[in-house]
Amino acid sequence: METSTTTARLYEEATAHVEQAAIALDMDPKVRRILSAPKTELIINFPVLRDDGEYEILQGYRIQHNNVLGPYKGGMRFHPAVDLDEVRALATWMTFKCALMQLPFGGAKGGVAIDPHTLSDGELERVVRRFTHALGDNIGPEFDIPAPDAGSDARMMGWMMDTYLNSRGPGERQNDRRVVTGKPVELGGSAGREEATGRGAAYALRHLYGEFDRSLDGGTTAIQGFGNVGTHAAYALHELGMKVVAIADVTGVVYDAKGLDIEKLDAHRTASGGVADYIDADALTSDEFFALDVDVLVPAALESQITARNVDSVRAHVILEAANGPVTTEAAAVLEHGGVHVIPDILANAGGVVVSYYEWVQNKTSDRWSATDVGVRLRNSIWGAADRVAARREERGCTRRQAAYMEAAELLERAYSLRGIFP
Repeated sequence: METSTTTARLYEEATAHVEQAAIALDMDPKVRRILSAPKTELIINFPVLRDDGEYEILQGYRIQHNNVLGPYKGGMRFHPAVDLDEVRALATWMTFKCALMQLPFGGAKGGVAIDPHTLSDGELERVVRRFTHALGDNIGPEFDIPAPDAGSDARMMGWMMDTYLNSRGPGERQNDRRVVTGKPVELGGSAGREEATGRGAAYALRHLYGEFDRSLDGGTTAIQGFGNVGTHAAYALHELGMKVVAIADVTGVVYDAKGLDIEKLDAHRTASGGVADYIDADALTSDEFFALDVDVLVPAALESQITARNVDSVRAHVILEAANGPVTTEAAAVLEHGGVHVIPDILANAGGVVVSYYEWVQNKTSDRWSATDVGVRLRNSIWGAADRVAARREERGCTRRQAAYMEAAELLERAYSLRGIFP
């Protein structure tokens, strides 16, 4: 019940951001109404054969929020907390994230309510393939393009692509690998895609420090989450000269005031399944983690991590939202009032969808870009969006989150007007 209540509140917060931007822009009421709800909501119950010979009925979702700018785009999340309201919120954020980054994509999100860590490789593959088959024509390279998210990875995208392509009839683009992004490089994935979200977050932080005319060198950071996003954010911030003094994951929190050895901790996590029991650092509690006196706090795990319960203990000067919706609206207001700079999620973690777009383009043109080329393009894209947010914020005297949503909402409204959808 608590999870359901939390995710319902999450969707309310997502729609509230949209509503605030619409009011600030005096948006056409027709566009405002369209953006206030998803266009399509799919709930799919599908059977999966377990290794013990029994069948289990799983529930999956695909929410297609808006496609005025282009095909729906968004990840597939495999996590026990996945439910309808969570996916609605995530799909809404994707619409505005793609618009802020000026990508030719709309917003979508999907997922299956299951813990992938409890499944054998065979069971996991069957889940992915049955869910993809059940989605049928609700996904496609010019219609709705899934990608990895929490609990999914490149290997699973390869299974999804293969299932989709093998279900096509003669002449139905049986080799169009653009149906998913974030797949293995050998199957048409892009160099730089795996680390894109974490590196994009680092670029967003570098831009903010540039606005302050400050260097990241010697600064301190604490990162919540040591999965794909948190790991690559840790490496990228370390490369920029920051000391990563604490990392938290589901197994525990590790801390070293002199800076953690990211490579050694990553190897320990790979071998043991988490950061707990890492011998070259001290252990902290979750409450102690959020109260650390660091320059930058990076929530890179799941939603609603900084809330009314713990926001008063936060001592960081900057919050870099590498996760989706990690700071509740109530907590964000407290942080802004206290002078904490919050880089909003639709900017901070946009690197993944930006490089997904690059992958989609490379597949479309049968081209292959180098990791260096992808990295430069990603940095320029993040910095371009950050420039627009900074300009809007200065013009409006608002928060960065409000500025980001206004920038995205204005493009969406303009697209409806230019397409002449309303008579």
